[in-house]
Amino acid sequence: DFSCESPKTISFRLGRPAVKTYSYMFPELPEWRTEPTGKKPQSLKKPTPKADCEKSSTRLKPPTDIVKLEDRLYYMLQPPLETILSSESMHMPFEPFPYQYQGIAFLYPRYAAILADEMGLGKTMQAITSMRLLLRAGELRNILLICPKPLVSNWKNEFATWAPEIPLCIIEGDQTRRHWQWHHQSAPLKIANYELLMRDRDVVLDPRLKFDLVVLDEAQRIKNRSSTTSQITRAISRSRSWALTGTPVENSSEDLVGIFEFLSPGYLQSGMTARRMAKAAGDYILRRTKDKVLTDLPPKMYRDAELDLTPEQWCSYKSAEEDGVVQLEGLGEELTIQHVFELVLRLKQICNFDPATGASSKLERLEADLEEVVASGRKAIVFSQWVGVLDKIRERLHRFGILEYHGKIPHKKREGVISQFKEDPSKHVILMSYGAGSVGLNLQFCRYVFLFDRWWNPEIGRASCRERVCSVV
Repeated sequence: DFSCESPKTISFRLGRPAVKTYSYMFPELPEWRTEPTGKKPQSLKKPTPKADCEKSSTRLKPPTDIVKLEDRLYYMLQPPLETILSSESMHMPFEPFPYQYQGIAFLYPRYAAILADEMGLGKTMQAITSMRLLLRAGELRNILLICPKPLVSNWKNEFATWAPEIPLCIIEGDQTRRHWQWHHQSAPLKIANYELLMRDRDVVLDPRLKFDLVVLDEAQRIKNRSSTTSQITRAISRSRSWALTGTPVENSSEDLVGIFEFLSPGYLQSGMTARRMAKAAGDYILRRTKDKVLTDLPPKMYRDAELDLTPEQWCSYKSAEEDGVVQLEGLGEELTIQHVFELVLRLKQICNFDPATGASSKLERLEADLEEVVASGRKAIVFSQWVGVLDKIRERLHRFGILEYHGKIPHKKREGVISQFKEDPSKHVILMSYGAGSVGLNLQFCRYVFLFDRWWNPEIGRASCRERVCSVV
């Protein structure tokens, strides 16, 4: 018998499950989101013609260690950088390159960061624009920028170009004046040099003096953790720490550990394997080299000119070579590499100018090339490792409107020399030594560079000349 009672059923109402919601109140919109005033915004100048392509969209890139959803949403909801920087209130003299937008997106949200782009890719401009955005957003109010002394005027000029509305204070003068400047709060940006930190140590490390951001330019200066400079910079009271350097690792991985002691003490340790260190530091470092962003940059052309010595130079060269070899052989066991270098140095000088007559095939060729450069309305830089050689060039080429920038020019006058060279149409040529021209100069307005002679280390010549002249602000 398969018959059975009908199953009993029970009905009940299911309530809707409670959904947990979160709400956040973000700060007011930054100044760059102001309403249009009716005026047509000025279009950005492109630094170089490019092929037509679809407009890119660069978003802020928060670090991976941001845990709070609120913080991540804040960065995600910001408009693309291209939109921000094209607004009326954020007028830019030139449109940044795509990789520079990415650098700004990297720096903006980070409390600890190293911008390690190869020299000439515009670390200065990226850092200034990031600071400008943070100041306008109200996230920064007090910034300290520390750089080598020769670069103070260069930073001042770059701020005038990329962020002219930001008041700045350059720490300089006697002790009384500097003390007042350190505690002067009206300027949101202070610029000091590394050497000054040593003299003003007690003032800089005063607990009452706190910065929202400390930026180190040429940050390899603090790679030695035991140095006084490193100890002072690490002890400065601050909320954010940025380091700018084209060479984060000069000699060994210890250099990077030294810089990270400023960014995040104890995060990197001596003895870490290269793979482990790279993985740990990866989110804090952004480095691009010219070969990676070459498509964004204007092309460079190199030309090596092979010249024959003048008869006078050739005679002096042979005589010096023969006499020098005889002297070296006569030294016997006392011969050192220094003696060989002295002979090579002597021969290099003869290749520049004949010591007896002053004849120079190099100068003849340089004069001919500069005739064409000046006729086209362009500007050129001539480099040499010897100031005496630059003096001889100046005597011969004074009609081209010569300016000089080398170790004999006082630091206070160097800024004026660069400004005059850039702005004065009658000044077509500037003579530079490798030492003075190898640090932190933006000479991208120049189209031509001539290496009258080479430094012992070819990399020094490349850094001083080609990369500085072909750099991007």
